[in-house]
Amino acid sequence: MPTMHALRLCPLLSTIRSTPPRATAAARQGALFVARCSSAGTPSAAQALKISSIPTKPVEGQKTGTSGLRKKVKVFQQENYLANWIQALFNSLPPEDYVGATLVLGGDGRYFNKEAAQIIIKIAAGNGVQKIIVGRNGLLSTPAVSAVIRKRKANGGFIMSASHNPGGPDNDWGIKFNYSSGQPAPETITDQIYGNTLSISEIKTADIPDTDLSSVGVVSYGDFAIEVIDPVSDYLELMENVFDFQLIKDLLSRPDFRFIFDAMHAITGAYAGPIFVEKLGADPDCILNGVPLEDFGNGHPDPNLTYAKELVFTMFGTHAPDFGAASDGDRNMILGKRFFITPSDSVAIIAANAQTAIPYFQFGTKGLARSMPTSGALDRVAEKLNVPFFEVPTGWKFFGNLMDAGKLSICGEESFGTGSDHIREKDGIWAVLAWLSILAHRNKDKKVGERLVSVEDIAMEHWKTYGRNFFSRYDYEACESHSANQMMDHLRDVMANSKPGEKYGNYTLQFADDFSYTDPVDGSTVSKQGLRFVFTDGSRIIFRLSGTGSAGATIRLYIEQFESDISKHSLDAQTALKPLIDLALSVSKLKDFTGREKPTVIT
Repeated sequence: MPTMHALRLCPLLSTIRSTPPRATAAARQGALFVARCSSAGTPSAAQALKISSIPTKPVEGQKTGTSGLRKKVKVFQQENYLANWIQALFNSLPPEDYVGATLVLGGDGRYFNKEAAQIIIKIAAGNGVQKIIVGRNGLLSTPAVSAVIRKRKANGGFIMSASHNPGGPDNDWGIKFNYSSGQPAPETITDQIYGNTLSISEIKTADIPDTDLSSVGVVSYGDFAIEVIDPVSDYLELMENVFDFQLIKDLLSRPDFRFIFDAMHAITGAYAGPIFVEKLGADPDCILNGVPLEDFGNGHPDPNLTYAKELVFTMFGTHAPDFGAASDGDRNMILGKRFFITPSDSVAIIAANAQTAIPYFQFGTKGLARSMPTSGALDRVAEKLNVPFFEVPTGWKFFGNLMDAGKLSICGEESFGTGSDHIREKDGIWAVLAWLSILAHRNKDKKVGERLVSVEDIAMEHWKTYGRNFFSRYDYEACESHSANQMMDHLRDVMANSKPGEKYGNYTLQFADDFSYTDPVDGSTVSKQGLRFVFTDGSRIIFRLSGTGSAGATIRLYIEQFESDISKHSLDAQTALKPLIDLALSVSKLKDFTGREKPTVIT
């Protein structure tokens, strides 16, 4: 890779010169472009750009998981590691998808994003991309990237994020590519990228200095332009078109309603202030951990009961606010006063209330969908609303296909991901605004001093109508990969020897399988998406190895049991599910294979 220069570029271009449009490819590769610019708008020193071919060789371990390539920072800092993957991506795309095209670039602000952004910009220019739109300081949340791609009709975009994984020099970094409708690249492309990483021999790069990403503006070199944009404005505009901001503002301005939001020192902090405080009038003190940091304040930006400790402590305290939420950008957690809403229940409740509370859905929903491990609560809403329902593998790209085909409006994953077809990614702030909309709608006629409809009230009413799907997930993080795979092989042997009607303690087996999926839109198929033991009463035990970590294996155990008896709806989920949890641990021999006495995280 060429040496990076600590040179600040001026925001606007005054004069450009490029090779003629009919120049040969060889001539273009060696062409010299000159850009002259100055802050005062008058010519200054010339900047020279040359497109070069840098020799390289394959490096191991560049196969993507369910959401891009994630490794430790130190791995990405190895010579050409990131550059190889970016070039392999361009080698995998049809030229019409990037040559002369516009691509978006942004990330969650984690450590190494600044250096990575410069590498990506130069390789994009070297491969014939015409324009890169990048968030100021390289910041754009994952949902915001999707929104910008869609609004500005870009051909796709790069997202620099390892999602909910820790950040910092000794922790995780990640990269993924989203297509023109804002959705994550399909497996057909990610498989091609991996294949090309195994044979890559050159990197095409532009010899330009590092771009100053701290100021909004445009810098151009010949036919290539870098536009730095405000990271919030496009996304905020979209949210104003989806929700009734005045309705939410009226709720947040009530003296008898208190709201708290934990941005977890993640990218969400860049959006929380402008949206919740400046636009919706919330008290600035309602935002916790609102400054995005490269290491997330030495925390784990995963909005769940384990890692959002400060918020959980507050919401379960004596003087708890009425509504609390956490988000790292794409994921979210919803809490009422001393009351936790599971992600499975959250998406079901949003879907059940969307038409009446959210203007975007005023004409109803096209369809609903969930990932396979997510509880069946959403299925029951789809049945009552008489709309199509889909069960898909884990990974937001499967929702995107259904949305692009006009078959899906609202979807969710038990892993704290919730969203709709306003974009093609999970969207944490969207989920928080959806819940605020439901609360605002239910309380719009309440006078100050009257008892407000609470988060718990809404949940209990929902369960009374649909029944309750008790649900929990046990995460065993950073397990030794060989042992984890041995456990999965053991479970496959158990399944192979199981028959419908067989007794598992007090439960009767309906079927056991390794979930596979055929996409109803394009006919593509995926297999080995999770081991399922489904019982005749609707209870389920599911085992998956997660593909979102950067080291070792994460074993995820999902337990679900449906309960129609209203008198039991207030039971603690761990109490209600204990027989199933004990059965799952016994059947899997998880402790024997991994040595783990207890999970890292319980949801």
